[in-house]
Amino acid sequence: MFLKKILLAYFMFASFSAVANEIWLITSLNWEPYSGDEMTNQGNSIQKLRNILKKDGITLNVEFYPWKRAQEMALKKGYIGYYPAWPEEVGEGFVASKPVDWSEISVLKRTGATVEFSSIDELFERYDVGIVKSYVYPNEISQAMKKYPSHVEGASNEMSLLKKISKGRNNVAITDPNVMLYLADKNGILNIELVKTLMQKELVIALRNDDENKARIERINKLLSEINN
Repeated sequence: MFLKKILLAYFMFASFSAVANEIWLITSLNWEPYSGDEMTNQGNSIQKLRNILKKDGITLNVEFYPWKRAQEMALKKGYIGYYPAWPEEVGEGFVASKPVDWSEISVLKRTGATVEFSSIDELFERYDVGIVKSYVYPNEISQAMKKYPSHVEGASNEMSLLKKISKGRNNVAITDPNVMLYLADKNGILNIELVKTLMQKELVIALRNDDENKARIERINKLLSEINN
């Protein structure tokens, strides 16, 4: 009888340890200060997600890639998905989680330049606008990009976009101001300033939408619902 109790306690402990040591793997991009492989916490938004998952006994591992590559890798077995993403960036084969964090989308310019506009449409009509080519922007911005393609200047990444604005190659940039101003400060670029914040955007996990991931999707959304409420 005593031996049975010992064995039962052992298996209960082993089962608990297996749950407590569950590991989830996601892909991400270098998008400081939200996410970044050179940051001590791998980014503020990554740390926020890590803390949420830790409450449910889940360890978060993150692999960093260029943004398009991160999305492609996340389709493979073994990955939960990619993060952080705007809802518009949740591609085919994925489903958006409930919001984990928040981002901003703003207009930025070179210090000393005059930029005046009353709508996103007017902004694209009047100025050369720098964007990051790999991002999927919200519909209102995407529509203006299609309407005024000759006024759209694509950059390969945030650093490239920052340099173009700093050197006056674009009149304005549309991106998250926290990212651009963080990079500007980090690289000693002092001539960038915020013009106007256009919108607040949710940051979600793009979760691989298949049977293998179904239970995890339900689990993370339950966790996020509890926190957001």
